Amino acid sequence: MKIIFSNEHFVALDKEAGVLTVPSRIGAKDPRPVLGLILQEELRQKVFPVHRLDYEVSGLVLFARSAEAHRLASAWFEKKQIQKTYRALTGLQDFSHWPEKIPCERAPISTEMPEPVMWKSRLLRGKKRSYESPEGDLAETLAQLVRIDSQNSLAEWNLQPLTGRSHQLRYELSRHGFPILGDALYGSKKIFAQDKIALRAVQLSLQKISGDKLGLPEILEVPADRDQERLLK
Repeated sequence: MKIIFSNEHFVALDKEAGVLTVPSRIGAKDPRPVLGLILQEELRQKVFPVHRLDYEVSGLVLFARSAEAHRLASAWFEKKQIQKTYRALTGLQDFSHWPEKIPCERAPISTEMPEPVMWKSRLLRGKKRSYESPEGDLAETLAQLVRIDSQNSLAEWNLQPLTGRSHQLRYELSRHGFPILGDALYGSKKIFAQDKIALRAVQLSLQKISGDKLGLPEILEVPADRDQERLLK
């Protein structure tokens, strides 16, 4: 756990993969470490998660240090005033993981995208993974293919979820033929690291917030993932 920013209202952390953001449904019976509980012990005070990252995902997480700060920050997210940016590493486009009878986006993506494109779907959360359904909630993602490393058969992505659906980015990349490295749940056949997929929350932008930011900077960022960097030339 590395603290990126701290003041009387908030704490921003760089979460490691293989750590829960908050306790799971089974609570103390789950042996996995919990970032929120670790932070509470270190600060000796109650903290409130403003948003969450999956167990296998690393990167930037924001906690509030009071109920009022949590209320304000939650409203920023609900009003889409905070923009989240993720970095992902995938293989090249391949649909061998995708069941033939289930629709997906098979448009070829083989060159760099100079501008982000909008991906939309309607997602429902199942017991283990999300899936598309007409009854699902709208999921919107701005996706940009940053570069292709042909030598190592890798693609690097910047992703901005405009909605906060469960496993949204993991599902979207998978249905476009680019499961995230290590993400076996969504079709990846490549190993990345133990308890880790190649998805990292790298930035929170608060530039759209017009009122009091309670001392938060306009941009919160974390360094690049070393495990991702070592695979790219």
